[in-house]
Amino acid sequence: MSNTFGQLFRVTTFGESHGGGIGVVIDGCPPRIDISEADIQRELDRRRPGQSKLTTQRKEEDRCEILSGVFEGKTLGTPLTMMVRNKDARPEDYREIAGKFRPSHADYSYQAKYGIRNWQGGGRASARETIGRVAAGAIAKKILSTFYPDFEIVAYVTQVHDIVAKIDRSTVKMKDVEKDIVRCPDAIAAKKMISLIEQVRDEGDSVGGVIECVARGLAPGLGEPVFDKLEADLAKAMLSIPATKGFEIGSGFAATRVRGSKHNDEFEMRGGKIRTRTNNSGGVQGGISNGEEIYFCVAFKPPATIALQQKTVTTSKQQSELAARGRHDPCVLPRAVPIVEAMAALVLCDHALRQRAIAIMDSWLFSDRFNASTLQRIFKQHELHRHHWPGSARPAQDALKDVLRLSS
Repeated sequence: MSNTFGQLFRVTTFGESHGGGIGVVIDGCPPRIDISEADIQRELDRRRPGQSKLTTQRKEEDRCEILSGVFEGKTLGTPLTMMVRNKDARPEDYREIAGKFRPSHADYSYQAKYGIRNWQGGGRASARETIGRVAAGAIAKKILSTFYPDFEIVAYVTQVHDIVAKIDRSTVKMKDVEKDIVRCPDAIAAKKMISLIEQVRDEGDSVGGVIECVARGLAPGLGEPVFDKLEADLAKAMLSIPATKGFEIGSGFAATRVRGSKHNDEFEMRGGKIRTRTNNSGGVQGGISNGEEIYFCVAFKPPATIALQQKTVTTSKQQSELAARGRHDPCVLPRAVPIVEAMAALVLCDHALRQRAIAIMDSWLFSDRFNASTLQRIFKQHELHRHHWPGSARPAQDALKDVLRLSS
């Protein structure tokens, strides 16, 4: 089972929805980054259950504990571990599904793959796993703000079911998003969305929708062709979030209905910098950021766990019916907004560190302090380590980490 994400900024989450807690370990975090539990708590509070009448009423404070990697308010460069302890788990609510598979949930596929599953809330398949991602995303945002002083990332709900908001992505700010409980900056659409979510909740049903995310203030050059293109990594990150069903960047599928003469982003000089007149590319061309705003949309399905009676099959392969019990979101979008931001921040932070490593090597290869022979010695040391310890991490990546460490 893959529980780790990233190349240089490596994030590993652990824990289950009804176990002792949920946590995350970050390897590759640079030293001397200012961080506090309050920084992380702000993000977790946006994701936590019970925050409004539109979310699950599970009563969790989701209080962050930093267990390692931070000293006197600064990161050490060592593994950074954070944990949130579960306080309001009710595994008895899921007793019935121990012998039944919930339609469109991960119950059957986990059982088919592993021959065992945690039926108490879904275990690792539960969206509660994303606590670790949001905590790590808070760290990633701090790092990105250190590298890029004008960096800003904002996600917001643009659609719930058939209600579509009108939002100017070039001007939307976090304060606009946080004004209402559905996290939609369009006040008129937000009111309709809230009403619809309340209606389907009362009916025992659920609805899906779309979240858009925009990242500003990043430099050109983030992204690694050909298989680690920036948009490819963003797509993987977004589609790893529970309940996601689609991803598009820039003009997305709408580009299929436009001619190249209208779709191309023409270049111009603006403020002494190369800029594009339009941004149909979504800030990424050839898999590499071009310095414009990076924007994309993520589609979320209706939550699979609903209170309505549905047909299913038991673990003994008998036809049956199931009406889910427990506490569940009728629409995941309001709480998914900080998760989308977090996963985008993880991708951007990882690529920023990779680009920084390249820039450092480029500048040092021709300096007196760091030359080709120095670089060769680093890689030779890692090859020797790999020879004596065959199960160790990939030497090239470790060598890049050494370059980052030596430069800091």
